[in-house]
Amino acid sequence: MRIWAALAYEGTRYRGFQRLAPSHEPTIQGVLEATLHQLAGAPVRVRGAGRTDAGVHALGQVVAFDISWRHSLQDLQRALNALLPSDMVVWALGEAPSDFHPRREAQARIYRYLIYNGRWRDPFGRMLAWHVPLPLDVEAMRQAAALWVGRHDFGAFGRPPRGQNTVREVRRTAVVADGEWVVFEIEADAFLYHMVRIMVAVLIAIGRGERSPETAAAYLRRPDAYPAHAPAPPYGLYFVGARYDRIPVPLPPQFLIDSLRVLKDR
Repeated sequence: MRIWAALAYEGTRYRGFQRLAPSHEPTIQGVLEATLHQLAGAPVRVRGAGRTDAGVHALGQVVAFDISWRHSLQDLQRALNALLPSDMVVWALGEAPSDFHPRREAQARIYRYLIYNGRWRDPFGRMLAWHVPLPLDVEAMRQAAALWVGRHDFGAFGRPPRGQNTVREVRRTAVVADGEWVVFEIEADAFLYHMVRIMVAVLIAIGRGERSPETAAAYLRRPDAYPAHAPAPPYGLYFVGARYDRIPVPLPPQFLIDSLRVLKDR
């Protein structure tokens, strides 16, 4: 049977989602496939909704795999979580149509980026948020991010994972400040490689007054002009989840959303 599963992971020690060969460095896909092999007694291939980079985290990564399993789905979930490392958890799963593909069928994907805007670095959360100690104009960042909503050529913000098409539809953006924390969230039909991290770097430049909010729209008019900003660090980025028509994959449960607030509550 084909199974869909939603999982969360803290991506610090992984070289990203996609299996690397040959390599001894752990990846999310590699660990999942090894665990499923152990359960099924045969190789199991895992497909994911998004190929997160090294160090990127996930609240609701969606995967699919085929497995011969004689017990209940609840037993499969319990078995997976008993064997997976402590920085990964499968929080939902179910049976999927035999032709379901989590990447091709995703109607939208949601990412969140966490910025710590305190004066001093946080040694405990250093791999969970980007520390930007200088003052940020959050309203200017919000105005800039709003200019990305719609269907545009985002070629200036990254390269496509396959093919040449760099047109994407951004459904919504949000920039929210909460004390010393700033969160950027974006939902789109698909993303380019490094797209969100380059967007965050541009937003930080705007927030620091180095660029005007209109700069965000200027890059849309020049998709061949790469912004003069290195991508934001991967460790502040979270894959929140994906939306589907054919299967009832929920968005992450509230306890996972609240887990990001643990940093703020310390």
